[in-house]
Amino acid sequence: MKIDRRCFLSLVIGGAVGTTLTPVPWKLTDDIAIWTQNWPWTPTPEKGPSVYKKSVCTLCNGGCGINVRTVKGQAKTIAGQADYPVNRGSLCPMGISATQHLYGPSRIQSPMKRTGDRGQGKWEKISWAEAISTVSEKLAELRSRKKPHTVACIAESDRGTVPYLLQRFLTAYGSPNFIRTPSSFDAQEQALYLTQGKHGTIGYDLANAEFILSFGCALMDGWGTPGQMLSASADFKQKNKLVQVEPRLSDTAALASQWVAAKPGTEAALALGLAHVIVRDNLYNKDFVDNYAFGFEAWEDENGTVHQGYKSLLKQYPPKKVAGITGIDKGTIESLARKFSRAKHSVAICGRGSGMVPGGMDEALAVFALNALVGNINQPGGVTAIPEPDYWPEMQRDKTASNGMQQPRVDGAESDRFPNTRYLLNRVPEAINSAKDESPIQALLVAGGNPLYTMADTETAKKAFDKIPFIASFSTYMDETAQYADILLPNHHFLERYEDVPTPAGTPTRVIGLTRPVVETRHDTRHIGDTLINIAGSLGGFIENAFPWGNYEEFLKQTLAGQWDSLEKQGYWVDPEFMPPAWEEAFQTPSGKYEFYPSQRSNPSGKDADALPGFRQVELPGVQEKMPLTLMPYASARIAGGAVANPPFMTKTVDADVIRDGDVFVEINPKTAKEHDFSEGDAAVLKTPAGKARVRIHLFEGLMPGLVAMPVGLGHAAFSDYIAGKGANVNALLTDVTDPGSGLNAGWGSRASLVKA
Repeated sequence: MKIDRRCFLSLVIGGAVGTTLTPVPWKLTDDIAIWTQNWPWTPTPEKGPSVYKKSVCTLCNGGCGINVRTVKGQAKTIAGQADYPVNRGSLCPMGISATQHLYGPSRIQSPMKRTGDRGQGKWEKISWAEAISTVSEKLAELRSRKKPHTVACIAESDRGTVPYLLQRFLTAYGSPNFIRTPSSFDAQEQALYLTQGKHGTIGYDLANAEFILSFGCALMDGWGTPGQMLSASADFKQKNKLVQVEPRLSDTAALASQWVAAKPGTEAALALGLAHVIVRDNLYNKDFVDNYAFGFEAWEDENGTVHQGYKSLLKQYPPKKVAGITGIDKGTIESLARKFSRAKHSVAICGRGSGMVPGGMDEALAVFALNALVGNINQPGGVTAIPEPDYWPEMQRDKTASNGMQQPRVDGAESDRFPNTRYLLNRVPEAINSAKDESPIQALLVAGGNPLYTMADTETAKKAFDKIPFIASFSTYMDETAQYADILLPNHHFLERYEDVPTPAGTPTRVIGLTRPVVETRHDTRHIGDTLINIAGSLGGFIENAFPWGNYEEFLKQTLAGQWDSLEKQGYWVDPEFMPPAWEEAFQTPSGKYEFYPSQRSNPSGKDADALPGFRQVELPGVQEKMPLTLMPYASARIAGGAVANPPFMTKTVDADVIRDGDVFVEINPKTAKEHDFSEGDAAVLKTPAGKARVRIHLFEGLMPGLVAMPVGLGHAAFSDYIAGKGANVNALLTDVTDPGSGLNAGWGSRASLVKA
């Protein structure tokens, strides 16, 4: 058998990945190493009988079920919960080592107020009464000045009882500015609404798919639900059903049956090129397209105007043209289209990397259209819309709240310009920094997420936060954003609290998980739900009346009364009645069908090109002559890239060619290295329009020439001395690239240069 260089790289990396992702070695390492490190804060293991307690991990949005082994009330080890419907017993390294965050020095141990300048780390311990009074007085003062709309809240999620309480609080108070932190599912949820007319999350039935076409999704490195992906990894490899499209030979690409190296940012063009072949060769599902879809052919509106259909659009993307755009040869495009269309259950998924960047609407719509072409909507092995939970009690508002809720959102979401976009955190810094007078946000509540680490161009975000007079953080950890706050009201660790975890994005069934206390509360922290109820009580009036519960646990049990028995008994509830509707009843669009031409998409120019999916090259900031390279972030299963940093144990597992002696390595192709006179291990300065960082060079043939690849998740400046100061934060080197149709950040990288240090 002939093995070319690409196959050889895939074979070698795939073997290493298989070892890395197998649960057994991680479990052994966990048992042996977590409790034997020479860290002074590591508790000495007690001897005694083991008691196992079920819960759900919330360190990322994956929501994996866990089984925690405790001895005399102390959490010892964590493993995946075998019967949990999301991860089926698998668990990522982050979840396995969660006890290090529970017992580590990153915890905020009591309410505190800032005594020095922001970011200096000077704090004074205060009581809960003073903390709640301080926040309540600030909010009451803004409300008395008829400015409730100048309060905003940033949360990690908008689903579940805690995000609901935050939204309910803002609504009762009078602010429309509840903002969710960005992810690739922002674009996908909007695409779901535009094509199917539904609000909800996307479910991908990867387990029953015979062919999976992944447009850059880091399935093995944090995309979607990590535990679920780890559980499916062996199936991907054995059944040869995964094709990975991305410019770098990632762990996912190494495990795939085929790696298709494409220029970054050209995914939408490839999706349209594949669709061109499928339609040209009549390989699409005619029953679905002819009877349950709208806008495939040209159509005439109520004013008599004829609009171009999706079929006509595809004529602009023949394989030869798409090959020039993507760098993929014409034959591969033709072959890939036929494989995708001929598989019994094929599914296309998108969300570059671990899914932290929303991406553009054109890409999401183009990839969704592939699933529609083959009729794999609400079918086994396909794409399903998971409806949002609807179990919230009504409430009344006073005049101040009603007036405040009618004010435009500070982020520009749900405006005339971006009517279908629900949250635009990426636009908040610009809104604040461009304000002529005072900041449009006078008080900010941060309840989940870590925007001063995860947002692109973090220095610009810091400048914006500097202009906000009052910031309150409910973080469990002293993260970068908490470090910038004026007052800290720390939440319990997830192993110390109750909370529901609704269906994680990407999961194809309706499920609710339950985090619950598996250990006693270690510090003077308080459940964020109880804190909100206390603040509402201090404000009084309609706000207090909107929170009639004595505490969060009472509210949780009342809200989930129908599911509570199952949640308490097995730690989760699966909707026994959920079944994806048949095509006749599936779509709630104006046409009542799946819309290849989204009639609800903002289309101010009236041109079909503005409504139909297309390929519009994302222009990265910077002058190409001065910055001839392209920086591309990449995800790793060993590095947490989200709001919560790596626990020290995880960092110790990172390879020496990723980080060494505090320096982060960037990958470049040997051809690129030769052109720029770099050798393995050379020190360099990486520059982008947003900033610069000291790095070292690692030569990697699995990266397309002209690119610089840098891991996401390093370079923290907070948490603790055991976490901070390792490498550089790639987010600080990126800039926001606004998608003109949605306002979302469509940037996938940055122009860059490398010079010797």
